[in-house]
Amino acid sequence: MKSIAIVTDSNCGISPSQAKDLGIYMLPMPFFIDEKEYLEDIDMNQAEFFQYLEQHPECHVSTSQPTPESVTTLWDSLLKDYDEIVHIPMSSGLSSSMQTARMLAEDYDGHVRVVNNQQAKNGLSADEIGTWLEETRFDSSIYITVATLKYLKQGGRITPAAAAIGTLLRLKPVLQIQGEKLDAFSKARTMNQAKNTMTKAIKDDIANRFGEKINLDVIHSHNLEAAQEFRKEVLATFPDIGEINIFPLSLSVSCHIGPGSLALTCSKVHPEIW
Repeated sequence: MKSIAIVTDSNCGISPSQAKDLGIYMLPMPFFIDEKEYLEDIDMNQAEFFQYLEQHPECHVSTSQPTPESVTTLWDSLLKDYDEIVHIPMSSGLSSSMQTARMLAEDYDGHVRVVNNQQAKNGLSADEIGTWLEETRFDSSIYITVATLKYLKQGGRITPAAAAIGTLLRLKPVLQIQGEKLDAFSKARTMNQAKNTMTKAIKDDIANRFGEKINLDVIHSHNLEAAQEFRKEVLATFPDIGEINIFPLSLSVSCHIGPGSLALTCSKVHPEIW
């Protein structure tokens, strides 16, 4: 059987140390603060990022994708020790890094398979892994509510007028990611309403899309205490789940969401890999 290296980026939701323990190779995602570039967990970590936002409330944050050179340099290094690479970048609906990686992979004679997904599967060839991942890429949901509209406005996700009205009305939008794109899902006036909306949406997904065998996680941006409380509430709603993990949002996503967000994710369990 050919040896296969798994490559992803720091949007995958696990830390560099966790990736190392799992044998996964990770590209750090670049982001910008007032046009100065930083690499996630190399130049700035989670605590430093949110501390900077608190100390410089007028700063402007934005994101980018890994440079083609950083991608091919990693690939070239890995192909000295592995036969094939499965590269799993941020999904195409959220970033152009997937399209760039696919273009670069054309020069690797089939040794690199770029996948539009964020899961991994063992025991298959790179091409079989890629096909399976893309077939199952809609088997998860993410619902996110934000504490401020400032960063959605900065990133062009909503218009300045919509942000002003939403702030005036104290709206807390609930956003959704279904496989590829970040879209509006609902609106709430309070964080409790937003959490109830996300929980109901997961109930609907279980009933209509995923069935009872699921994994749930709570995700947050600089909002750990609220995330811990939300996990207790979700466990009370879904007592059969057993365990719900808490993860921080990656910094390149937090640039568009801002601090104080909460998210609830649901992934369908595939018995062949879980």
